[in-house]
Amino acid sequence: MTWTSADMYTEGLRFFTAVVDGVPADRWDEPSPCEGWTTRDVLGHVGEATEMGARILHGDDISFTRHDPPGSVVGTEPVEWWADLAAGARDAVASVEDLDREVDGPRGRRTIREGLSFPAVDLFLHGWDLGAGTGQPVTFPDEAIGFIRAMFEQIPEEISRSSGVFGPALGEPHDATPTESLLAWTGRDPRWRPTA
Repeated sequence: MTWTSADMYTEGLRFFTAVVDGVPADRWDEPSPCEGWTTRDVLGHVGEATEMGARILHGDDISFTRHDPPGSVVGTEPVEWWADLAAGARDAVASVEDLDREVDGPRGRRTIREGLSFPAVDLFLHGWDLGAGTGQPVTFPDEAIGFIRAMFEQIPEEISRSSGVFGPALGEPHDATPTESLLAWTGRDPRWRPTA
């Protein structure tokens, strides 16, 4: 099965939610693989993007205030805070009848199909970041790996390797799994662990 961006996004919400649900209550301020961010910051970053995406799909106001650090936007109950945002995002995607309809977003006007692609990828990659920071093993579905690889084959390297997207590709372990291979390609150390 080949996933559309809407499939990828919906599956990404499920994937990320499973990781969030597995975070022990005392591990929301652990370091994450994202330099300078805690696990709470990873959640805050994904939550902000998810909330904005739902507003875009509903045709609502798309003004955006970025919180620094991103974790400062997370409520006192992170799991419940995320669950509310994810439910709203699922409803917004389910309401889409035409993926080729154009909508306004922070990067200009684009189709919903195109607009969902980057946030969908983020749900999987940041799901891994959150899992790594909280001691949860995370494996990407084959369909997600295929989607991400195919998507970035169409994007010039100067964009995909620009600030805020991916760092330089890293060498992968000789026995790398498909998930670890993809992570290394995105510039992440696939065997990153928090320092003691």
